[in-house]
Amino acid sequence: MTLPAPAGDIDLAAARFRLGGRVHRTPLLHSRLLDDHVGTKVWLKAETFQKGGSFKARGAFNALLAALEAGDRRGVLAVSSGNHGQAVALAARSLNLSATVIMPEGSSPVKLTAVRGYGARVITDGVTGENREEVALQLSNRLGLRLVHPHNDPLVIAGQSTVGSEIVDQLRSLGVTPHKVLVPVGGGGLLAGVLLACNQLLPSIEVVGVEPATANDAQLSVAAGRLVSLDRTPETAADGARTLHLGQRCWEIIQPRVSTIVTVSEQEIAEACWWLWSRCKLVVEPTGAMTVAAARKLSLSHQGGPNRASGKGGLVCILSGGNCSPDQISALLGQDPLSSVS
Repeated sequence: MTLPAPAGDIDLAAARFRLGGRVHRTPLLHSRLLDDHVGTKVWLKAETFQKGGSFKARGAFNALLAALEAGDRRGVLAVSSGNHGQAVALAARSLNLSATVIMPEGSSPVKLTAVRGYGARVITDGVTGENREEVALQLSNRLGLRLVHPHNDPLVIAGQSTVGSEIVDQLRSLGVTPHKVLVPVGGGGLLAGVLLACNQLLPSIEVVGVEPATANDAQLSVAAGRLVSLDRTPETAADGARTLHLGQRCWEIIQPRVSTIVTVSEQEIAEACWWLWSRCKLVVEPTGAMTVAAARKLSLSHQGGPNRASGKGGLVCILSGGNCSPDQISALLGQDPLSSVS
């Protein structure tokens, strides 16, 4: 198979070197109970243990460190549903920079508290999912702040690629080669980064995006062969996927490299959150649990069948973040969680 050429301005090696010692090398976990439940071997890339509670720290630190290397010490501005805001606030505090974060009204209280806890100024008044990027751009221009986009930025994408390169390193150390990596999709920065890393380091593995059924802009885009935008902010518990469309830069990477986007229902997301919590003792937010929801949904025929003896087959689920609270998960199910999750 001939792979598309790498995205020339996205320097994966520089990001990996730059982030050494700045972010955690998160574990690749394995649960035999999950193997049995899904029907094949499953590994969990637990970005829930990353600084700031999500993979977003990788892109934020890479973008801010690269700016400092270029002599840019301006204060930074982020637009975010929460996790990117936390990551930028944390990175800015670590590097002695000021940070302002634009978040839609009604954002997760857990994430709002964390962003403020890292010392960032938070602006929510009048901010919606539809206008948040416009508000951020206007504020960036007026105050002279450096806008760090949550996904449509080559430095952010390069930072997120280190999730993929770590997965490949860890799989090689285990002597296994799964068929698929399942990646949560919002704006597409994580999917784009993991695609670039896996295409470069382990091209035999298929990278599959996962998004909510109510926020399926990526699925529509892949099917249409062009970037599709939703008319309004989608209603989903997976707040990291409440984007109207993929970033243009992300789409340029995703379009020639991805053939499959899986969608999952709100009930499936909620059940995956509770399953991870109650059976694997992992705190995973709805966006991060989408991959396990997809793994529970996929049939063995799609996965190529389990082959535990040879170490071949199976899949990797990226758990992109863990910034949620127990009441959020039980509220998603609207009943006693244990009564509906097998």
